[in-house]
Amino acid sequence: MKTKLLGLFALIALLLGSIGCVGYRLGSMLPPDIQTVYIPSFLNETSEPLIEVECHRATVEALQRDGSLRIGDEETSDAIARIRLREYRIEPVVYDTTSRSNVKQYRIKMSASLVMTRRADDKVIVERPTVRGEGVFNVAGDLSSSKLVGLPVAAEDLARNIVQQMVEAW
Repeated sequence: MKTKLLGLFALIALLLGSIGCVGYRLGSMLPPDIQTVYIPSFLNETSEPLIEVECHRATVEALQRDGSLRIGDEETSDAIARIRLREYRIEPVVYDTTSRSNVKQYRIKMSASLVMTRRADDKVIVERPTVRGEGVFNVAGDLSSSKLVGLPVAAEDLARNIVQQMVEAW
């Protein structure tokens, strides 16, 4: 009798727990005909040179990890994702305890815009005017060299957010 009662309670708990999942879908929220995407080189509208290379690489890797879309070429992909890097800035986070003018740690903040269109008819599938990413880095030596250490972290955060915006229609 106890076993049947426990089984009934477990079934009720399962049904009640699954009510919160109504309408939830695993994987991509994109239309079913969008399975491959071409990502041309990012357009860098910032004053920081060559960050588009690292951001493009990070976005391709993030898409491959996500698995919702496959990377394709320009002629055969279902969609094209055009990304513009709009902002790149660094701001101090941690100062040296002996001097307020010596910064020990900076934060890189980046923003980009995303427009993903269906290749066949150029119809907009996803449009996000602002997607953000950031990363923190320690200063070791000169600032220019140190920024090269922080850029991949910020690029990966931006890429993760770009991919999330591409595949999830919230």
